[in-house]
Formats: sequence, C-alpha cells, structure tokens
Amino acid sequence: MVKNKSRDRKANRTVRPVYLDYQATTPTDPRVVEAMLPYFYESFGNPHSVDHAYGWEAEEVVDRARQEIAGLIGADPREIIFTSGATESNNLAIKGVAHFQRNNPAGGGKSPARNRIVTTVIEHKCVLESVARLEREGFEVIRLPVDTSGLLDLDLLTETVTDKTALVSVMAVNNEVGVIQNLQRIGEICRAAGAKFHSDAAQAVGKIPLDVAAMNIDLMSISGHKIYGPKGIGALYVRRRPRVRLEALMDGGGQERGLRSGTLPTPLCVGLGKAFALAAEEMQEESKRLAILSQQLFGELSAKLDGVQINGDTQQRIPGNLNLSLNGISAGDLIREVPGLALSMGSACSSAELEPSYVLKALGLNEEQANSSLRIGLGRFTTDADIRQAVELLVEAVGRLRAKN
Repeated sequence: MVKNKSRDRKANRTVRPVYLDYQATTPTDPRVVEAMLPYFYESFGNPHSVDHAYGWEAEEVVDRARQEIAGLIGADPREIIFTSGATESNNLAIKGVAHFQRNNPAGGGKSPARNRIVTTVIEHKCVLESVARLEREGFEVIRLPVDTSGLLDLDLLTETVTDKTALVSVMAVNNEVGVIQNLQRIGEICRAAGAKFHSDAAQAVGKIPLDVAAMNIDLMSISGHKIYGPKGIGALYVRRRPRVRLEALMDGGGQERGLRSGTLPTPLCVGLGKAFALAAEEMQEESKRLAILSQQLFGELSAKLDGVQINGDTQQRIPGNLNLSLNGISAGDLIREVPGLALSMGSACSSAELEPSYVLKALGLNEEQANSSLRIGLGRFTTDADIRQAVELLVEAVGRLRAKN
C-alpha cells in the first residue's frame, strides 16, 4: 500500500492542483522573494559582525525587519526576538516563563513560585506538548475546554487564573476551524491576576488586527510561512514594560537579548519583515475579498449538496477558513477522489495521526462527524476561477461517493 501511494504521488506531481490549504502553509509572495535575494549573495554579511560594512549592512536590514514586524502588532522593535518559527517561539515562551518563575520566586524566595500553567484543549500540538513536558516536571497544568463553537468560556478562565498562575497560553486563531478567541478579554483576566499571557498568533497575524498593548499580550508567537513569508523563520514578541522574564532554551553567543542564541539568517529576517509590511498595506482589502470567496464557496456547496455544516463559530472566525462536515462522506475518501484540489483534513502537524481531529472532538463532534470534516483554506492567490472549479469538483466527487454508499 505504501509503495502504491508513493507511485501515485509521483505520478500526480506533473498535475498542479488548485491550492486550498492556506492554513497549512502559504506560498512565498514574489515580492518577498525579490526583497530577500540580494542578501543571499551580494549583501551576505553576518548581522552580528560589528567591525566592517558587511556586518553593519546586515544589521541595518535586520533592524528594519524588526520595525516592520513590530509595526503590524503595535510593539516596540526591541521586543521582537527572531526564531526558526512558531514552534520554537511557543516552546521558548511557555517553557521560558515557567522555568524563570520556578527558579525565581517572588520576594526573593519568601513567596511561593507561580506553578500553574493554563491553556485550552484545542491548542496547536507544540503548545500541548510543551505544557505536557512542564507537567512531567511538576508544574500544575490546566487544560480548559471550549464550547461547541470553539470559543473559550471566559468566566471559567477567570475562575481558573489565580495568583498561582504563571502563564496562560491561548491561541489567537485556531489552525483547524479558524475561530478567533477574545484576546483582549483574556489579556484583561491575566493582567488582573498577575499572570503572563501568551498567544500563538501564527494563524492570526496579517489576517486580523492585533495590538499587543491594547490586548495585554505579554508574549506572541509568529510564523513566516503562514503570512506569505519564507519557511524557517518566525518571531516571538516579548513585552519589555512591564518586563517579561524568561529563561533561554539554548546556550550560545547570547544573540537576541540573550534569549535565542545563534547567527540570524539575514535573508529570512528580511523576508519576514517584508511579509509583515505587505500585510500592513493589504490586510483590510484582502480580508474583504476572502470573506466574499468563502461565502461564495460555502453558499454554492450548500445549495448543491445536502448535509454541509460549518464547524466552529460562523461569525468569530478568519475569512479564509472553512472547516466543513459533509454528512455521510469520509473526508479522506473525498480528498483522494479530487486530485485536482489540494485540501486537508486538518492540521499538517497532526496529519500522520489516524485518530479523528482532537480539535473537532473538543467541539463535540462524534467520530463519524470528525472523520467527515474537510479543512478548506483560501488565501492571497485564490481566484474566482479556483472557487468555481472547487465547487464543481467537490459536488461531483460527493455525488460519486454517496452513490457508492
């Protein structure tokens, strides 16, 4: 079976399907690629080399990238720490704060350390695995449920976050169902209790307005390849005032305020900055266009097929995400039935699992409903023609599969 699947994949590489998986990754915008190119072979200096022009030049463009990133989220450029991506950022934020709190209790050891970590059951795998590791180290971890729309109960959060809480980690936008959490209210709850608030915003930046000051966000994780930037680069926002203290995960030369050692990849930093600059200019119009395309796709599928249901809140969600349950259809069978479309059943980081999506189960879907769910991600380069083709191919494929049953 594995060999046949491998042959099928190789055979299909010559046929380029319509890409509808923008939550998994985005193509790098050509304008981002253009901005990056000179820093691979012309201005190739090490941004940490302070003794000559090549290093100064690299340092200057890296600092400009910090400014572009900070500008989109209402931060100070000095609060932007470059990482390899959101997974590293999430690990650094969660483990870094927890370990600092444990090793530096308030009052010089006279007051008990904050030992509680609060998160939700629908976080990205790297967040859930990070808190699981802390739990094995002796931290108290509380994983809060969400309602059937995918939203966190803020009254329950208020009850849970106390003076024992070191950190609350809640993702801004869920990577499977596209639901937007109430970040401002969560930030207020955390600030009132003296707990740090971390948000995995990989799926949010460039899609919804974010303001770390207004939302009382202390740490925010960012990924380049979710915002039409390059893979292998991300950032962590770390608040300076009031100062957030965390321990580094890696030892080394102490670059990035001593929090993330290692030589910065100048071209990737430039690309991430350019992606943020483009998002700042185009986010509003892009969101309107994607909302129209999403409504068109869902409306036409609902009109032509019975049993089509949106998973997650229908209003409080990003416009480019549609997570749909198709009654009586296996999503895996459907994806195989439409090779002309690049779709997914859920998170690319969990695609090797055979179990139904833990996110959809947390929303109350049973196994059959979860297995019939399809994630459709629209983005910057999705066209009207793509939507028409997607509707046509999906309606035909569902018809064939239902006829077999």
